[in-house]
Amino acid sequence: MHRLQRRSVWPIPAIAWLVLSGSHPPGLPRVASEPHQWRDGVCYEVFVRSFVDSDGDGVGDLRGLISRLDYINDGNPNSTTGLGAKCIWLMPIDKSMSYHGYDVVDYYHVDPRYGTDDDFRSLVAEAHKRGIHVIVDFVPNHSGSQNPWFQAALRDPRSPYRDWYRWSKTLPVQKGPWGQEAWHKSPLRDEYYYGVFWHEMPDLNYQNPAVRAEMQKVLTYWLKEMHADGFRFDAIPYLVEDGDALQHSRGTHDVLRQLGNAVRTVAPGSFTVGEMTDDSPGVMETYYPDQLDSYFAFAVARATMQAAATGDASGFFKAVAQANARYPSGRWSPFLTNHDQPRVMTVLGDAGKARVAASAMLMLPGMPFVYYGEEIGMVGPKPDETIRTPMQWSSAPNGGFSTGTPWEPLQADWRTTNVAAQDSSRQSLLNHYRKLILLRNAHQALASGPLTMLQTDDATGTIAAWLRSSRDEAFLIVVNFGPRHRELLMERLPRNSLPGGGEYRMDSVYADPDNACAGYDYGSFHGNGSILIRSVEAHGFCALRIRRR
Repeated sequence: MHRLQRRSVWPIPAIAWLVLSGSHPPGLPRVASEPHQWRDGVCYEVFVRSFVDSDGDGVGDLRGLISRLDYINDGNPNSTTGLGAKCIWLMPIDKSMSYHGYDVVDYYHVDPRYGTDDDFRSLVAEAHKRGIHVIVDFVPNHSGSQNPWFQAALRDPRSPYRDWYRWSKTLPVQKGPWGQEAWHKSPLRDEYYYGVFWHEMPDLNYQNPAVRAEMQKVLTYWLKEMHADGFRFDAIPYLVEDGDALQHSRGTHDVLRQLGNAVRTVAPGSFTVGEMTDDSPGVMETYYPDQLDSYFAFAVARATMQAAATGDASGFFKAVAQANARYPSGRWSPFLTNHDQPRVMTVLGDAGKARVAASAMLMLPGMPFVYYGEEIGMVGPKPDETIRTPMQWSSAPNGGFSTGTPWEPLQADWRTTNVAAQDSSRQSLLNHYRKLILLRNAHQALASGPLTMLQTDDATGTIAAWLRSSRDEAFLIVVNFGPRHRELLMERLPRNSLPGGGEYRMDSVYADPDNACAGYDYGSFHGNGSILIRSVEAHGFCALRIRRR
């Protein structure tokens, strides 16, 4: 990071002003009013099995989720009691073989353990009343081994479903994409079938047009008959194997393009997001511009967590700058961790680090994703079951999750780490998430405005700063990932990232902790356009709004 020369310090006035001449520079994107603004809002990932149990059987269900929708968003844009999420992503709810749902046996119906198809439709209707859109997990790469399609193919080589999967009479020498054994012995005859993840998850054969047609039919059904608003596509790099290309193949891109276009044709206001875990920007670029709407920004997520864990902001700065420069604006989705990764608080082990990680992530463009319980600091290490434990609502029996015995024991800290304990505490992690999401929702610049990364004079490498802009205002975001407070000087904000020319006012709209950016009114424009912040607190976050006078 370029180091800027230190300027002399003078008193900071209560309100500071700057005059910049010139009109809005040509070429700067103007953010128009979006017809589907929910796609710039926050999405809340829910494992239905672990959220709320409405009938006391120990398994969460759709009716339980409906009863807690106000927690996710109560429909009031000024509310301080709901999270303000505009979207929920449901992990698989199709009928499946196992607890997690990624081995689907029926793509057209809700798993009876979670409720009925009508329960899902009711969920969508109630969610829409509150401004929440519902996207569902779509598992296109593989089915469950008990799916009737695979059972027919397994039992009868002449079945029309035989070519829906990949078979070999001998064990191929070729291993899977990460060196694993991906060909599995048939339990019925001397032959093998391909399953990249597990023998109970045989891969579908997308080189068969019938498979492509069927999966488009599945997507259309969930959009038109079940009224879903979009999909999270699971494990997308592995859809098509082209010889030695076992991931990211041209065939995979063709399939995603067809499926994405099918969704957009049926539901132009829908949203699709893909799970593509490769860190390489060069690989991620191949999934744009005309396949799915967005992809999880795994490189940015890992860099955010690493910065919060170590205090070194350099990796975060690089990952965000690369994503911002190389991917279409607003079409990469930030997050911290998800249902496959140890939880944020388990990794960071510190409330201050968890707060600053959330602050950074929620001020980035695109649709950010928050994993249920992350907002209250739930812990959860591997194995996967203990990352997906029941939501901790209160100190009531079973954490308020169920009146019966939960399918999986709650975490040991559930009596003290829960929603009720944090609900009324102004400084709680829960209310920090609420304030950040409310701030994001209230300002177009933070929801959908372009991002500009900024150079500062911070020689310690702990601070990251960036601008989010709209036609009428800009936000200077300052995050100190480090354990010590720092003085910060930015010599000049880029004029083409500010709302037009003229006289500007800058004021703080949110800081965490309250004194995160010390100095009265949290900073100053000097006559030459530089900004000085006397002390950015350890693990501190500031959002400074810049408006024309």
